[in-house]
Amino acid sequence: MTTPARSLPRASLSVTDGVAVMVGIVVGIGIFKTPPLVAANVGSEFTFIAVWVLGAAITLVGALVYAELAATYPSTGGEYRFLARAFGQPTGFLFAWARISVIQTGAIAAVAFVFGDYAQQLHPLGPYGTAFYAAAALAALTALNVAGTLQGKSAQNLFTGLTFCALIALAAIGLAAPSPAAAAVAAPALGEAGGALGLAMIFILLTYGGWNEAAYISAELRDSRRDVVRVLVFGTAAIAAAYVLINLAYLHVLGLAALRESSAVAADMMRLVLGERSAQVLSLVICAAALSTLNATIFTGARVYHALGEDMARLRGLGLWNGRGNNPRNAILVQSAIAMALVAFGAFRPDGFHAMVEYTAPVFWLFLLLVGIAFFVLRRREPERERPFRVPFYPYKPLLFCLTCAWLLYASLAYTGLGALVGVAVLLLGIPLYVYVQRRLPLPDAPDTEADTAPDPATRAARRP
Repeated sequence: MTTPARSLPRASLSVTDGVAVMVGIVVGIGIFKTPPLVAANVGSEFTFIAVWVLGAAITLVGALVYAELAATYPSTGGEYRFLARAFGQPTGFLFAWARISVIQTGAIAAVAFVFGDYAQQLHPLGPYGTAFYAAAALAALTALNVAGTLQGKSAQNLFTGLTFCALIALAAIGLAAPSPAAAAVAAPALGEAGGALGLAMIFILLTYGGWNEAAYISAELRDSRRDVVRVLVFGTAAIAAAYVLINLAYLHVLGLAALRESSAVAADMMRLVLGERSAQVLSLVICAAALSTLNATIFTGARVYHALGEDMARLRGLGLWNGRGNNPRNAILVQSAIAMALVAFGAFRPDGFHAMVEYTAPVFWLFLLLVGIAFFVLRRREPERERPFRVPFYPYKPLLFCLTCAWLLYASLAYTGLGALVGVAVLLLGIPLYVYVQRRLPLPDAPDTEADTAPDPATRAARRP
C-alpha cells in the first residue's frame, strides 16, 4: 500500500478547474485600482482601450511561452523545474527561496490586506480590523486547502464564478447607463508621450499579472500535455474580455477626464449609476475578488515547495504529498505561516498592500525574465524533446516576452521605494542558505520531469479519482 509520504499528485483537475484558478488569480483587485493610473498616462479614450488590448496581447505571448514549457515539462514545480533544468539547481533553489520568502507569500499577504480593507468598511472592527480580517481569511482558506485539492478547487470555482459574473454585471450596468457629456481631455505632451505610455503599460501588465501560476498545476491536469495550453489560452481570453468590458464601462459613465481623477473608480461609477447604497454592494464584489485571488494563490503557491522538497534531502518534509487530500499539506502550512508573519508585520505599517507590492515586484520580474531565457536554452539544448505544443512565430514571440520582462524589471527597480531593495536583499540571503542546505548532501541533477510527473496515459488514468 502506498503511504502518504510516497504519494504522487493525481490528475484530478479539468480545463475548467485550471481556467478558474488562473482567472481567480489574475482577476482580483488590480482592475479596481489601476484604470485611473492608466488613464492619467494616455491622451484619448481610444488609446486607453487600445493599451488594455495590447496588454492582453503581451500576456498571451507570455502564456504561449509558458504553455510550451509546461506541456513539455509538466510538474508541480512549474518555473522551478524550468529554471533548474536550464541553469542548474542553484538557480532553481534561489527561485524557490524567492517564492517562499518574497514572491508568493508577499502576494498572499497583499491580497489578504485588500480583503481586510473592504471587509472593514462593511463591518468595522477597530484600528486593527483590517489586519484581523486579513489573518482570518488567510487562516480559513489555508484550512480549506489543507483539507484537500477537491475542497480547494471547489471553492475556487465558486469564488471565480462569483467574481467573474460580478465584473460582467458591473460592466453591463455601466454600459447601459446614460452617457454624460464628455469633458475635454488634455493629451500628454509630445516629448512625454512615449514615457507616459510606457508607465501605463506597467500598470496594465501588473493588472494582468498572475497568469504564470497555471504552470504549477500542469502535472495535476487530466491531460497535462494538451490541457495546459487550453487553460492558458482560454484563461487569457476570458480575462482580456472582462478587462476591456469593464474599462469601456468606466469610460462610458465617467469619461477619461473624470476617470483620471478618481481614487475609487468602480465605486464612483456605481455611485453615479445606482446611488450611494451601491458602495456596499461594490465592497462585497471586491471582497469576493480578493478571496478568489487569495485562495488560488494559496492553492498554486505551495506546489513549488513540494518540488523543492523532493530534490533536497534537508527539505524533504516540504516534499511530502498527502495522498488523502491529494495536496502538499506541509508546504501549504509553511507557506501560510510565512504569509501570516508578513500580515502581522504589515499590521503596523501605514499601507500594508503598497509595502507588499514594492517588496515583490523586482524579484518577480527577474525570475520571469529568467524563465523566458530558459525557454531558448531548453529549445537549443534538447531539440529532440517531444513538444506537444510549440510557440508560433518562434523566436519572435519569446523574444518579445523577454524584452517586456527586462523592461518591467528595470521599471520595478526605478519607480519603487525601499520595499523593493528589501525584497532583493531577502533574495540574496538565499545564496548562503543554499550553501548550507547542500553541504554534505549535494543536490541531485534536475530530474526528468517527463518521467517523474507525466507517466503514460494508463498510469495517469489510474491516478484519477
